[in-house]
Amino acid sequence: MTEFFSLFFGWVNDYLYTYILVFALLACGIYFTFGTRGIQFRFLPQIFKILREKSHEEHVSPFGALMISTASRVGIGNIVGVSVAISMGGVGALFWMWITAILGGASAFVESTLAQVYKRKDGEYNYKGGPAYYIESALGSRAFGIVFAVSLILCFAYGFNGLQAYTLTSIFEIYVGSESFQNGYFRVFMGILLALLVVGFFCGKNKSSAIISSILVPIMAIGYFIVAVIVIASNIEMIPSVFGHVLEKAFDFEAIFGGFAGSAMVIGIKRGLFSNEAGMGSAPNAAAAAHTTHPAKQGMVQTFSVFIDTIIICSATAFMVLCSQENLEGLQGMMIMQKVMQGHFGAFGLHFVSVAVVLFAFTSLIGNYFYAQVNFKFITQSKMALNVFRASAVIMVFLGAQIDFGLAWDLADVFMGLMALTNIVAILLLGKIAIVVLKDYEKQRKAGKDPQFKAADVGIQNTECWK
Repeated sequence: MTEFFSLFFGWVNDYLYTYILVFALLACGIYFTFGTRGIQFRFLPQIFKILREKSHEEHVSPFGALMISTASRVGIGNIVGVSVAISMGGVGALFWMWITAILGGASAFVESTLAQVYKRKDGEYNYKGGPAYYIESALGSRAFGIVFAVSLILCFAYGFNGLQAYTLTSIFEIYVGSESFQNGYFRVFMGILLALLVVGFFCGKNKSSAIISSILVPIMAIGYFIVAVIVIASNIEMIPSVFGHVLEKAFDFEAIFGGFAGSAMVIGIKRGLFSNEAGMGSAPNAAAAAHTTHPAKQGMVQTFSVFIDTIIICSATAFMVLCSQENLEGLQGMMIMQKVMQGHFGAFGLHFVSVAVVLFAFTSLIGNYFYAQVNFKFITQSKMALNVFRASAVIMVFLGAQIDFGLAWDLADVFMGLMALTNIVAILLLGKIAIVVLKDYEKQRKAGKDPQFKAADVGIQNTECWK
């Protein structure tokens, strides 16, 4: 049965990305880059001021929302995903990950701005929102909104969290030995342990997700980046040749079109989307939770998260792999990074990357569930149904620890692709609203004001929080 699922999801995965998503993601990113006049390049001078904005102590701040989305973005995709991309698509895959992030920054701005515009109150101090909510409010289609909500739940609660649980468990294979890991009860033990650990967070409040992510994510990201800088600095003479090799293989069109599904372009875009989630419809759920004075501010915050993810952390991982002298043949997934780090730093490197990925993966489990719960509440407010969903999400964490490498990645990729396609259709239909909001922000900034948003001033209807 497992073999059947592996073959089925592998085939769907190849078809979806090779013939549809590669072109849809690039076209969407190019369209919004022109539509926003390159917002992903123009926003940097303002972003740090926005992140310092304070909110009521019970609200999720812009910085907290950034950390929730970064907790989901920064993790398996940045560390294991990059090594998988290079091992499967060659070094040229890194270039296409960069392209996905640069163009996707504009898509991320649009979707997160829309989420802020159409967010709704969730209790006295919290907000909820995301594609399902802006689809219903702006397009007037609850059915379409439910389709997106279901696709996100499948992706994050089951696809991504299954992969996170698998990867977190696979970290220990190098410690316990392949025989014990594959044939013993270790994975069952890890599945039960992970399931017990996530219960408290899955049943807690959104604020707890923001607090744990706000503390752990910056520490993890900075620590990992420092280690990467040390590796790059000690191998600085290799960097020009590494860049040249990346560009050479990125444009090896004979290889690309000879086997497009496994080419650097397709693998790079696929792993780039998994890593930064730009245009996919996930980060807007965190963006909507933030308390801010203007929707465009949070759109810029989420664009910044895309850059943190791919341009900085993914690149750091890639350079560590490409500067490695280790023999990586026959290795896959987490074991590639463990071997690379062990080669650079000895036992410390092995233990450091193992601990880092454990923490990244665990915070991702929490962030992923946060996204799924917001969309579940869009479908129904039934507490009984929510408790059943929570139980199923916990069970999936256990099951994720039991599945194999291929099925874990294919399952996540297929659900991610279906969700991204749904969101791309929505933001292409609604993108002009985000552009109007951006123009209002820029107009107020030009007048020397701290932008304050009122939906009626720009002719936007059906908003709950911007009267």
